[in-house]
Amino acid sequence: MSSSSPSSPKTQYIPSPPPPQSETVPTQAYRTQIDLAKVSNEQQRLNMEVGAQLDRTNEEFFAGQDIRRLQAQGAEQRLNIAATGEQQRLNIAATGQEERATVRVSGEEQRKGIVTTGEQQRLTQADLLAGQERQIGLTGQETRKTVQTTGQEQRKTVETTGQQQRKTVETTGQEQRKTQSELLAGQERQISLTGQEQRATIGKTGEEQRLTDLQQEMFRRYKEERDYAQSRSAYRS
Repeated sequence: MSSSSPSSPKTQYIPSPPPPQSETVPTQAYRTQIDLAKVSNEQQRLNMEVGAQLDRTNEEFFAGQDIRRLQAQGAEQRLNIAATGEQQRLNIAATGQEERATVRVSGEEQRKGIVTTGEQQRLTQADLLAGQERQIGLTGQETRKTVQTTGQEQRKTVETTGQQQRKTVETTGQEQRKTQSELLAGQERQISLTGQEQRATIGKTGEEQRLTDLQQEMFRRYKEERDYAQSRSAYRS
């Protein structure tokens, strides 16, 4: 934007007062002196006017110089301000770009860190769960082995106990049968001897009595065998 130079104010000078009027004797020298004085005064007035004009010209020149200098300084300052503002805007833009880039990189790194942390946590949890599952599996296997071994040992114990009990019952039965057989054999021998002795003296009555006794003994044996078989059957069941 161009600016026009303001017009300098015009200085008005007061004209020199006229020389004082004096009454002199009009002589040729006096007139010459008066003319010289007039010429001198006119010359002085002209010099003053020229000086004033020079002053006005100098004042206008230097005022114009000052205005141009101020205008140049203002333009320079405006250029400096514009350049400074441009540089500041460029610096602000560059700073903003760098800050945004830093924030973007920081966000990316944070997201990568979060992803890595999540992956590591998931891996840790997976390892922990796998270890727990292995522990549970091993514990279950060991428990099943323990239960199986305990069951086997218990079955062996029960089987051994049953075998021993059966052997004990069998031995007891064998001994009881031997005892009963020996007892019966002794009784039969006694009955036979008694019968032989009584047959000689009693006859028919002795024979009947022996048959009755034999039947009773046979019934007793049958009853004992039945009771023994029932008790053994009840034990096995």
